Amino acid sequence: MVVKSELKLIKSLQQKKYRNEHGLFVVEGKKTIEEVVNSDMKVYKLFAVDPIGLDVGDLQVEKVTARELSQMSSLKNPNGYLGVFYIPKPTEKITSDWILALDGVQDPGNLGTIIRLCDWFGIADIICSIDTVDCYNSKVLQATMGSITRINIQYLSLDAFLTSTQLPVFGTFMDGKSVNSTQLPAKGIMIMGNEGKGVSEAVAKLCTDRLAIPQFGDVTTESLNVASATAILLHEIRK
Repeated sequence: MVVKSELKLIKSLQQKKYRNEHGLFVVEGKKTIEEVVNSDMKVYKLFAVDPIGLDVGDLQVEKVTARELSQMSSLKNPNGYLGVFYIPKPTEKITSDWILALDGVQDPGNLGTIIRLCDWFGIADIICSIDTVDCYNSKVLQATMGSITRINIQYLSLDAFLTSTQLPVFGTFMDGKSVNSTQLPAKGIMIMGNEGKGVSEAVAKLCTDRLAIPQFGDVTTESLNVASATAILLHEIRK
């Protein structure tokens, strides 16, 4: 039986304020929990309606009722497994050749997909503006499918970061130069903007190059989804 104080703590982790306060985040789903367990992230506690079904080696898994799990879960229909992990400290050292920078991305599904894309294309570092959605949001974590364990994510002032870098900075704009006719360098920073407003004015001024994804045919849509656009641009980087 899970004590009330523990239930209250885990439920509170649905909010960024309490995740930061306690240094903990919640992962739901068997596959994602197993991936996080097998990473460098440290386990706080694991819960399951059927502990035998969770492949986590010798780690202790606390058996809970379906009702208790639903009280902890952020899902409408909890899937039977929930893990609580310590939030890792980001590594300040940049290890990848290209860096993806996110300027005010707000949708959790978009961020989760972008993290997964970076994992696929071998981009090890993501720099997020302070107003970008929290990467430990439960919906972000679900969308990453475990990729968050392999990407170094930092939240900081984009303006200050871009001002201090020596790397070329590529911003994505509707009126930019077609990425198809641009020779991309071996290293650089690719900036993806907010879903509705795009790259902010302050960050736009710090871009050394303005890129666009060309449209084909009789197009009426205003823009691409930011995650879809990221997939195209990361593919161009790796071509």
